[in-house]
Amino acid sequence: MDAAAMIDKFLQLNEDRKLEEAQAMMAKGCKIEFPGARRFENLAEMVANAKGRYNWVRKHRERYFVGVNGSQTTVTSLGTLYGENLSGKAFEGVRYVDVFIIENGLIVEQMVWNDFAELGVLN
Repeated sequence: MDAAAMIDKFLQLNEDRKLEEAQAMMAKGCKIEFPGARRFENLAEMVANAKGRYNWVRKHRERYFVGVNGSQTTVTSLGTLYGENLSGKAFEGVRYVDVFIIENGLIVEQMVWNDFAELGVLN
């Protein structure tokens, strides 16, 4: 499986809450960082944090960019988020950027940026 397809599968597993399958794609000690310097050691922590931010969210994954630097492959996923905030209000069109570092066939780092705060959709 190529790197972009691997990340697309990983993101879909997360959306479907197949967390054990998604976690198996991550190296032990993988670094996960979200806006606001929120850091997680595993996907269960990430999902627990999300419960206090919105009811649900999914991605329109629009583009992938892949680069190789020595033994690491970087995959950047660009697109928009849609979902429902804690007040039950639907949102869509929220830009996101996810950057993944892959080494030895496993994700070793995930960094996430999005426009939630700028658009105020989580209020």
